[in-house]
Amino acid sequence: MIDLHTHTLLSDGVLLPSELARRAEEQGYTILGITDHIDFSNFESVIPAIIKVAKSINISMNIRVIPGAEITHIPPTKIPVLVSLARNAGAKIIVVHGETVVEPVLKGTNRAAIESEVDILAHPGILSEEDAKLAAEKKVSLEISARKGHCLSNGHIVRLWYRYGFPLVLNTDTHSPDNLIDDWFADILIVSAGVKKEDVKKIRKNSITIAKRLLK
Repeated sequence: MIDLHTHTLLSDGVLLPSELARRAEEQGYTILGITDHIDFSNFESVIPAIIKVAKSINISMNIRVIPGAEITHIPPTKIPVLVSLARNAGAKIIVVHGETVVEPVLKGTNRAAIESEVDILAHPGILSEEDAKLAAEKKVSLEISARKGHCLSNGHIVRLWYRYGFPLVLNTDTHSPDNLIDDWFADILIVSAGVKKEDVKKIRKNSITIAKRLLK
């Protein structure tokens, strides 16, 4: 199992990064992206903390941790600035908290994230046709989510994926131990979002491709 979008108590998760990694490893995870929420107030403390613990985990456990961040609830015009700051701070994977249907994310966030060429636009909600086309052009990965609420628009995202062919991934957006899943359940979630069984491997392969690139 590869999961590139999770949270710890460094933001609004409930576990220490080391415990999240250990529980994920026990669940069968091989690669874990720790992407705690950031804005301009905390990126300078959160990202170095994740980097530090990721180094320790990667030499003491079998699981591999990719240190990153999820840019969350900031004005769309400020997203490119924070993307640059987060990368300069050492974040290997940049996720942006998309226009999910269950939170008041500002309109234009999806477009700003795609234009900034982030690694993953998380739970992008009712994604527009124009933004879907742009994601395909820029090869920005879009997410179908295992998380309650955010998963409500998975079917819409899959329909646009079949139409435009942007990279697509499944992530859990884990905040607590019960959010972790195994490979068997991940495949079920992908199919339940409307992906044909013969196409499930394409989505799982994209996560592998991203992970390999970021772990170099």
